[in-house]
Amino acid sequence: MALRDLFLLDPGTVFLNHGSFGACPAEVLEAQHAFQREMERNPVEFLARRSAALLADARARLAGYLGARPADLVFVANATTGVNTVARSLALAVGDEVLTTDHEYGACDAAWEWLCGRVGARLVRVPIPPPFRREEFAERILAAVSSQTRLIFLSHLTSGTALIFPVGEVCRRARERGIPTLIDGAHAPGHIPLALDELGADFYVGNCHKWLCAPKGAGFLHVRPEHHGVLDAVVISWGYAAARGRDSEFEAYTGSSLLERRHQWQGTRDISAFLAVPAAIDFLERHDWGRVQRACHALALETRNRIDNLTDLAPICADDDFGQMVAVALPPCDAAALRVRLYERHRIEVAVTRHGGMPLLRVAFQGYNTGADADVLVAALTSELRAVR
Repeated sequence: MALRDLFLLDPGTVFLNHGSFGACPAEVLEAQHAFQREMERNPVEFLARRSAALLADARARLAGYLGARPADLVFVANATTGVNTVARSLALAVGDEVLTTDHEYGACDAAWEWLCGRVGARLVRVPIPPPFRREEFAERILAAVSSQTRLIFLSHLTSGTALIFPVGEVCRRARERGIPTLIDGAHAPGHIPLALDELGADFYVGNCHKWLCAPKGAGFLHVRPEHHGVLDAVVISWGYAAARGRDSEFEAYTGSSLLERRHQWQGTRDISAFLAVPAAIDFLERHDWGRVQRACHALALETRNRIDNLTDLAPICADDDFGQMVAVALPPCDAAALRVRLYERHRIEVAVTRHGGMPLLRVAFQGYNTGADADVLVAALTSELRAVR
């Protein structure tokens, strides 16, 4: 059976936008629905007495996949929630600086702007111009460090430009200077190999619902042990009461560690997406996902080269600076109009964005895509680029 048949995607749509919200295999959704049905048979039994153990098992499986200790990991709804958790826990003051790049995800960028504006700190964006040069990245970031730098915030794999940033070196050298790092790995799990303990970021957030193919609303926050006590949850709940010695009749409200107590229970919510993460990992392993990733990268590279030949524009990065998702430069055009026309006229779901005034086509290939999808895209671009200039 073709991988496409294992997903619920509309067969009439050429889906080249896995990077936006992901797509979940039918069997993983079934695993989630099984947990939901089990919860509704006895919500008190499930949430109050069993959820702590169920979440611990799911975290342990995810931690093994990510190369991390389960004790340093908690589930969050998405990477943006994780970034906000860290941002709101920092004791930033007037004149402090948060160092980042001009490639960061807009929602997280907005969170830092809001926080810095509120306390009088500065968000310092380091320009990373195209073409991207991997060997210059760490030096560019570290050259912008000042005596006021309180945190370095970087994407591991950028959203709009689909670049894999070599964040490991920055984390190592920042640690030597006593500067904490927060890495936004929204697109990383299931997309590129991860070994979080080795990577050494002080804080790392990621999504499971994108390239790991888990249900929507499953993300994680990884925190080095020395920072567990620094982070406050975005929602203050029963874990804080337990930390002050107040008794609770429900074990799920407390947890076995400070990190777990503060962040695991945030009021009544559907935790089934978290619990289905092991089913998503099983799916990837059973279908030899390393082979799938390599095939998708090859298809992304071939497609980029075909579009570059069509537009006569140079690539924005080297062949090994992206994974299954690639951003391709386009000639001057109305990006929003092109995105609409590709969908409405050709039923192609693909991201068309801008970076630094340059229109970009961000093509995301997942295991369900084939060369035929790329053919449809290139043919549509051939005609549509003339119409939106």
